[in-house]
Amino acid sequence: MINRNATEEHKKGPEQHRHFWVWAALATILLVTVVIRVRLLEAPLERDEGEYAYAGQLILQGIAPYAQVYNMKMPGIYAAYALILAVFGQTHSGIHFGLLVINAATIFLLFILANKLFGPVAGLVTAAAFALLSLGQWVQGIFANAEHFVILPALGGILLLRRAVDYQKWWSLLAGAFLLGLAPIMKQHGGAFIIFGGLYLLFCELRRRPFLWKLFVAKGILFLASVLLPFTLTCLALWWSGVFEKFWFWTFVYAREYISSLPLSKGLQYLKEYTVLIAGSSILIWLLAGIGLIPPLWNKKARRSWVFVLVFLLFSFLSMCPGFYFRPHYFILLLPAVALLAGIGACSVFDLLTRIIKKGPLTRIILMVSVLVVLVFTMHKQRDFLFVMSPAMASRTTYGYNPFPESLEIARYIKENSTKNDRIAVIGSEPQIYFYSNRRSATGHIYTYALMGKHSYALKMQQEMIRQIESARPKFLVFVNVDKSWLIRQKSENLIFEWFKQYQQEYYTPVGIIDIISEKQTIYRWGEEALQYSPRSKYWLVVLQRMSS
Repeated sequence: MINRNATEEHKKGPEQHRHFWVWAALATILLVTVVIRVRLLEAPLERDEGEYAYAGQLILQGIAPYAQVYNMKMPGIYAAYALILAVFGQTHSGIHFGLLVINAATIFLLFILANKLFGPVAGLVTAAAFALLSLGQWVQGIFANAEHFVILPALGGILLLRRAVDYQKWWSLLAGAFLLGLAPIMKQHGGAFIIFGGLYLLFCELRRRPFLWKLFVAKGILFLASVLLPFTLTCLALWWSGVFEKFWFWTFVYAREYISSLPLSKGLQYLKEYTVLIAGSSILIWLLAGIGLIPPLWNKKARRSWVFVLVFLLFSFLSMCPGFYFRPHYFILLLPAVALLAGIGACSVFDLLTRIIKKGPLTRIILMVSVLVVLVFTMHKQRDFLFVMSPAMASRTTYGYNPFPESLEIARYIKENSTKNDRIAVIGSEPQIYFYSNRRSATGHIYTYALMGKHSYALKMQQEMIRQIESARPKFLVFVNVDKSWLIRQKSENLIFEWFKQYQQEYYTPVGIIDIISEKQTIYRWGEEALQYSPRSKYWLVVLQRMSS
């Protein structure tokens, strides 16, 4: 008895030792990620973040989404931002700290998923790969775009569904389906993960032996009911708040016009350009993910979960496809699948090495060195962005001459020269100015993209924006002369420009000129100096104050 107990204790020792090093490695991955993100917390908000932050700010003031903010984004992201603002404070650094927490949770869930599928080696490589990929400059990973908020509940839902299938846990089925249902409430693209989850559950249940029809139907009904619950509750809440019609118009009626406006050829061109740019910045991780596609040829463990991984990759890609815009931050939706394949690739290479070289310290050292080379090389490729650039320069080099750093100074001036009851209007698409200044918009059209679109609502939207501004008589107007703040098309309606030229001459006087000269130089002129200054660049903004008369 003593000898057997001693043997069992001897076996537990190495196992506990391995577990310690696995968790220590995961903690190191999270720590490095946190350090990099903390360094860049002060990066100014880009315009999508500004929209979410402003809408979240209004929610905290008791104003429902779509009452004073018109856009086709789903309300879940507004609610998520409201929660972040309430917990971490109403600042851009608070928002990015909230993203840090969301990202760390996503890394942890990916580790759990890969570890369950392929073991701790795959889990650690997957976590490290995603951590680096999601920090990438060209996926705009340090900015709190809605895609980050889609993949967290999607991964949580997928993990719980796997638990429901493996252990027949009803609560896991209900909770997993509910989390999957939250994904498209954050952004419509998340609907692809609901389809993936439904197909996975269907596939597993049809293979179960003995097959029981009643149980199969019951699980299907519960899955559908739970996955639809977040959307149902959202619709009821918006109906109760009196904004359901506006919500439906912007997120379904207008959104349908938006996603049908881009030719497929143009979308494929975007896909090619951004894939080359994004994959090129972390090429070794993407190559390792490519290796992860072939292990089923020799690895039984990889073969068992191969269908799951391939279908997950397919639906992750499909989640990027609505409208065929393929914007850089859409690639965040694909990164969990790419990271998982990188983990499979590393794990399978290790398995292959153990067949060629006898399993032992040498194979582990070779694997560890190889993975470290991949990770260090990836960080080295983006070293300036990750470790050197100031937060403002990180924004500038990512988004070019968009006035994101300048919005902080513009909002400061407006806040210092107005009261909380004063309205302002940005003639352009820079909603972050509303958030920074904590001043309400005179119009619900906080974006002017929709006003420039080639659809039947464009002229009506321009007329509505004009009526709202004239009725509110805002104390300040901010006109944005930056092309990416408008996206003017060849046949865009120009009523808004004709009206603004006359309206501002009649009622407003310039009090600020912001001239974006270069990546490193912006000229600010306030008060009397603004009247005497003419912009030198083609990227400038003017702040106008309503004349007292």
